[in-house]
Amino acid sequence: MKILIVGGNGTIGKKVTSYFKEGHKVVVASKSTGSIIVDITDSNSIRTMFEKTGKLDAIICIAGEAKWDYFSELSEEDYYIGFKSKLMGQVNLVRIGQHYLNKKGSITLTTGILADDPVIKTASAAMVNGAIHSFAQAVALEMENGIRINVVSSGMVEDAYEKYKDYFPGHNPVPMNKVIAGYARSVLGKDNGKIIRIYE
Repeated sequence: MKILIVGGNGTIGKKVTSYFKEGHKVVVASKSTGSIIVDITDSNSIRTMFEKTGKLDAIICIAGEAKWDYFSELSEEDYYIGFKSKLMGQVNLVRIGQHYLNKKGSITLTTGILADDPVIKTASAAMVNGAIHSFAQAVALEMENGIRINVVSSGMVEDAYEKYKDYFPGHNPVPMNKVIAGYARSVLGKDNGKIIRIYE
């Protein structure tokens, strides 16, 4: 399979990329480093990326950001960060990327536990994650050519524990091998419209 991984150089992306490179052709795209540079907040940048990749069998997105802050401190502009990046960035990857997928291809988006179990300072991030879940479930009903779409939603991953542990008191970090398995299930399995939750 020919697989595009957007955000393939990040904390999770590096591990997922390494997994799929065994047995598949992997193309990595990211905001600053990699074989292809892409800004997912810009539809033209997304189109340019797909023109470079050509036809694909699978698209994985492990990219996108949102503003973390107390609800009382979040401005309207702060919410638009997550809206333009993590939400519409992934929506546009689906909207544009579907035309570059071979028949029976797949798209895998990424969210996180905040959609179901938010913590403080995550009003924006939790909102965006929940919206992506609803979007994927709805758009799965309308995809053509046998294209599947799923979302991998993980808890705080063990590789990011030191950075984020203070935000998630009492949460057990999720082993990276379980997170990787979620992406494998989405790409190599038959699920469609599924939120693949990996919270323990």
